[in-house]
Amino acid sequence: MCGRFTLLAEELEILEAFGIANEIENYQPRYNIAPGQSVLAIVHDGEKNRAGYLKWGLVPSWAKDSSIGYKMINARTESAAEKPSFKRLLERRRCLIVADSFYEWKRLDKKNKQPLRISLQNRKLFAFAGLWDRWKQGEQEMVTCTILTKSPNEFMSAIHNRMPVILPKEKEQEWVEKEQRDAEEMQNFLLHLPNEDLTAYEVSTYVNSATNEGEDCIAPLV
Repeated sequence: MCGRFTLLAEELEILEAFGIANEIENYQPRYNIAPGQSVLAIVHDGEKNRAGYLKWGLVPSWAKDSSIGYKMINARTESAAEKPSFKRLLERRRCLIVADSFYEWKRLDKKNKQPLRISLQNRKLFAFAGLWDRWKQGEQEMVTCTILTKSPNEFMSAIHNRMPVILPKEKEQEWVEKEQRDAEEMQNFLLHLPNEDLTAYEVSTYVNSATNEGEDCIAPLV
């Protein structure tokens, strides 16, 4: 799964990296982005890429209760085209979720897990493959998203049994383009992406609490 990540880049760096047409309103670097919080996402409006904040935890447009979002922070790529919650979104509501690292917890024994910060070896900024939807009930309206996951590559298999889908730079635009695509086609697109080279280091359990923020989250263990 993917349950926590970081985004520490400067705003201009993000705008240039993803060809974004608008300024990012209220942008702030984050050391410990958690489910239920706002995440920086990029969508395509038919002409250009636009960036803004979505709530992490998908609430499908047909859901009766918005609390379902806490159960839908991730979507399994292998079955997404078969799930009503995700099939329609694979067809027309794809997004990029911007990050520069993510955290995962490696099990040490029955009681203990070691958090690690994981990033790409060859570039700083990257994008998770995401899906988004708009939910409205009465006066309440939410725009939410989920991060797609897949079976781990060789590097991640020693850490966890799932990993987020990280889009190669040359595949980002193909994923986010607005035109309608077949859900199974987009599922296969994700499942056959080349693996990125990853690197990781151990960090303090300080990051375990979603309320903790700041450089202590990413400080390497000595």
